[in-house]
Amino acid sequence: MKTQSLRARLIVIILTPLLLISTAAAVWQFRNATVRAVDIFDRGLLSAALAISRDVALSGGDALSPATRRLISGTSGGELFYHVFAPDGVFVTGYATPPTPTTVSNDPEPLYFNAIYQGRDVRVLRFLDATNIDGVSGLFTISVWQDIQVRNAFVRDVATRAISVIVLLLLSVGLVVWFGVGLGLRPLLDLQEAIARRTPSELEPIRRNVPVEAQGIVSTLNALLDRVSRRISSKDEFISNAAHQLRNPIAGVLALAEAVETAPTSKAAKSRSSELVAAAREATHLTNQLLSFERANGSDVMRTGAELDFGQLIQGVIDRFKRQHADSAISISYKAPQSPVRIWGDEVMLQEALLNLMTNSVVHGGPDVSMIDILLERADAEARLSIKDNGIGIAPEDHIRAISRFSQANSGAGSGLGLPIAARALENHRGSLTIEESATGVSLLIRIALDGNEDKMILDDAQ
Repeated sequence: MKTQSLRARLIVIILTPLLLISTAAAVWQFRNATVRAVDIFDRGLLSAALAISRDVALSGGDALSPATRRLISGTSGGELFYHVFAPDGVFVTGYATPPTPTTVSNDPEPLYFNAIYQGRDVRVLRFLDATNIDGVSGLFTISVWQDIQVRNAFVRDVATRAISVIVLLLLSVGLVVWFGVGLGLRPLLDLQEAIARRTPSELEPIRRNVPVEAQGIVSTLNALLDRVSRRISSKDEFISNAAHQLRNPIAGVLALAEAVETAPTSKAAKSRSSELVAAAREATHLTNQLLSFERANGSDVMRTGAELDFGQLIQGVIDRFKRQHADSAISISYKAPQSPVRIWGDEVMLQEALLNLMTNSVVHGGPDVSMIDILLERADAEARLSIKDNGIGIAPEDHIRAISRFSQANSGAGSGLGLPIAARALENHRGSLTIEESATGVSLLIRIALDGNEDKMILDDAQ
């Protein structure tokens, strides 16, 4: 995967809109400067025309005042040209052959137009003024013009200054982002150092002062470290438990195998092989139970689960139990709501948990256990499953020990993992397993909390 610099990313994110805005501002500034230049320079032409008209009337067309000469020699940064002729077309003063408009009008209002004078583009003001010079009275025509390059230079100067300021600001922002990212990332570099110090045996939560924007990352990372730590602890515990629990069965299988090998007669070997098979089956069952407990420890039902019909799942477990205990005289009664009870969970894990609970009644219920009653109910925000038998029961003081791994409230066959597997599997489904007090036998109550929005635990009556 191609990596991208955070600095480059921020520069692109920040400078791209600024560049677009700056471009729009530069265009606006250029147009505004052009309009202002037209207004300023046209006013300069009018001021010069009025001054020339006044001086011509005062001097009889012979001379212009010094002030007027200064005005026309450097108005708005460029020289002005002028021409005056009388109503009868006689030349009065100024430059010869002035630019003329395409249409001639006697309108006394000032007329502005563009023309060409001596091969150059010029801006012209044609102005009619009623006056009297040496006995000649009427509308005298005053023309004043200036090279258009003068106002174009003004526009370029204004626009260049504005664009220079914009470019300087963009460069400043780019530099601030480039070096500011380094300063802003220092807390994250400290966070990186803290993460680098973590090892598989040292997964303590990270406690560093970080910016508000990074606190979510730290919280998520701490949650991940906590899950990894618990997962590693669970694996270590599983390995330790498996080694401890499998040591005796494996030793028994080895001893029986040696006994078969050294049997004096074929009859003795056959008898000892039957014991060897039974011991191997017991070791296999214990191994499967250990694997089921480990799977229940490490499953993330919220990520890997699916929507299930809890009632149908229970019926499937009952059918499976009956097939496994076909020679048993235990009767099973099952009641469930008419409409489906839907939950979010892992089908295999729930089946294993429920099957362990029902098998527990057979293994630890005593010789007189004869029935198992199963009741599924819907109560507000949870599904409740009750499993009761009429066996010897569990004393109230032994309830906690019965759910603890490798423990049995009543001595007997089994690995001591049936109830712990079920309890852990239900915890993964945001549920719980409770041993309730009962006059006879064992009464187990399963609750699965429902929170469809947050945990995807769906209890829908499909009505």
